[in-house]
Amino acid sequence: MSAAEERSENIRLLRESAAAIVPADLRRIRALRFQDPGFDRAVWSEMCDMGWAALRVPEAQGGSGLGVQEYCALAEELGRGLVPEPLIGAVTAASLLTGGALSDAISGAKVILPAWQERANSLDCAGDTTLANGRANGRKMFIAQAAGADAFVVSGKDGIALVARDAAGVTLTTERTQDGGNFGTLTLDNAACTPLHGDMAAALEEAALATGAYLLGVMDRVFAITLDYMKTRQQFGRAIGSFQALQHRAADLKIQVALTRASVEAAAVTLDTSQHPALRQAAVSRAKARAADAAMLVTRQCIQLHGGIGYTDEADAGLFLRKAMVLSSLHGGAALHRARYAEVAPEDDE
Repeated sequence: MSAAEERSENIRLLRESAAAIVPADLRRIRALRFQDPGFDRAVWSEMCDMGWAALRVPEAQGGSGLGVQEYCALAEELGRGLVPEPLIGAVTAASLLTGGALSDAISGAKVILPAWQERANSLDCAGDTTLANGRANGRKMFIAQAAGADAFVVSGKDGIALVARDAAGVTLTTERTQDGGNFGTLTLDNAACTPLHGDMAAALEEAALATGAYLLGVMDRVFAITLDYMKTRQQFGRAIGSFQALQHRAADLKIQVALTRASVEAAAVTLDTSQHPALRQAAVSRAKARAADAAMLVTRQCIQLHGGIGYTDEADAGLFLRKAMVLSSLHGGAALHRARYAEVAPEDDE
């Protein structure tokens, strides 16, 4: 089997395994909304048992050693089901851990998440936080699903470090997000920390792309739900899907999904094959900007194509819009990534 065939098979198997987690209906997702910690620890343990948390960890360290293409394929499938378990955050953290902390993270014994952002719509993972002499001082914000975390990989001016949630000097506050999950703010006041060796910035590039892939799954699934609705909803004695004006709108949305898929998949190939920082950043920014914009466009249009029922909380389409609202700005919004792309993209890629 060639390397390309092996990768294709890995992606197929990952997508199939996701069927055990991604619900056919969204009752589980609805039940978890606006409840702490925002996800199911039992389901998270099952995901870890399937090796998902260790997906980007080298085989020599007990991981799967799979590539970004496999990672994005899995994230897309989870997006299709609005799965709230913090896979992207946990994979990011696991790629920076070693030893017992890594074992705890990939086994599901502990939920360890990255804490890197200090300002809204920023890609700076250092900020003003200090990690010196085994002590952490600073504040990190917008930590997705932080209510369920046991520890954090914190970035700062001095590198990165592991901080336990229950350590003295650690204060965690959470706020609800539109999709029913939560964002955490971590305040560190001379808190004990364990230094780590790793590149948070590189890990966050993969996290940004995986978030784009998750958004791709969100828009693909809500578009499919909307097409099914248009085939069954009757108006003036005809299915609304037979109206030419609505067919044109649906065709435009299908194009948005296809273009986003092409951009995400191309970026994943770039991250798997190139170590050139500018090329990697340009690929990620192009994909994340498109995914953020397209997800908001597709989910909003799908609400409208549902008509009045689409605006009710009982309609599943609204859940996808809420998820897009939260994730479109996570790891940088479209405008920020367009600006970065303009700065780093090679001239022949513009």
